[in-house]
Amino acid sequence: MLTVTNVLLILVTGVAAGFLNTVGGGGSLLTMPMLIFLGLPSAVANGTNRIALMVQNIVAIANFRHKGFFNPKLSILLSIPAVLGSIVGARFAINLPDELFNKILAVVMLTVLVLIIWRPEKKFIKTEEDKNKDEQNFSKFKLAIAMLLFFFVGFYGGFIQAGVGFIIIAALTLITGMSLVNINALKVFVIFVYMLSSLLVFVISGNVDWILGFTLAIGNATGAYIGSNFAVAKGDKWIRIVLVIAVLGMSAKLLGLHKLLGL
Repeated sequence: MLTVTNVLLILVTGVAAGFLNTVGGGGSLLTMPMLIFLGLPSAVANGTNRIALMVQNIVAIANFRHKGFFNPKLSILLSIPAVLGSIVGARFAINLPDELFNKILAVVMLTVLVLIIWRPEKKFIKTEEDKNKDEQNFSKFKLAIAMLLFFFVGFYGGFIQAGVGFIIIAALTLITGMSLVNINALKVFVIFVYMLSSLLVFVISGNVDWILGFTLAIGNATGAYIGSNFAVAKGDKWIRIVLVIAVLGMSAKLLGLHKLLGL
C-alpha cells in the first residue's frame, strides 16, 4: 500500500527524471533505484518505469510539436528499426546483470560527454542556414546509417533503457549535425514508439506494477513539460550544460566512485 511519503517520493523523482530525459537522458537512473527501494524486483521496476516513460514522451512530443520542432518523416523512419531492436532487447532484460551493464553504461555516458564537449558536428555545419539545409536534405546514405544504428539503440532501450537519451543524442549529432533542440524532439518520438513495443514484453511476462507506474507517470509528465519548454527557451548552450552535469554525476555513481569517497 502506498503511503503519502512514498507518493511524494515517486512524484518528485518522476519530475526530475522527466526533465532529465527530455533535455538529455539518464532519468531512469533516478527512477529505477527508487522503484527497487520501494520493494519491486528489478525486472518489475524495469517494466513499471516504462509506463512513466511512455506518458512522459507523449507530453514532450506534443509540446515540441506545438512549438514547431517536429520531423514526422524522419521520426517514423528511425522508429521502425528501433522497435525491432527493442523487442529483442526487452526479451533479455528479464535477467539483466545489473553490475556489468552499469559499468558499460558509465563508459558509454563518458564517451557521450566527450562528444558533447568536443562538438564534432561543428566541423560540418557552420551556420544556421547550412544546418537547416542539412536537416531538409537528409541523404540516403546518412539515413541508412542512422536506421542501422537505431536498431541497436532500440535494442539497448528495450534491454536497460537508462541513459539511452545520451546514445541517441550522440548518434544524431554525428550523423545529422542537427541542433540539440531538434535532436531532442526526434529523440522523444523514437523512444515513445519503441517503448510501446518493449513495454508489451514486460506486460505479457507480468513484470509491471500499474499503480506505481501511473503514479510515477504523473511526475515524469510534469518534468517532460518543464524540460521541453526549457530546451526550446534556452537552446543548445544550456542543454549542453545540463547534459555535462548529468553525465558526470551519473557516471560517477555507476562506477561506484561515491563508495570510494565514503558517500
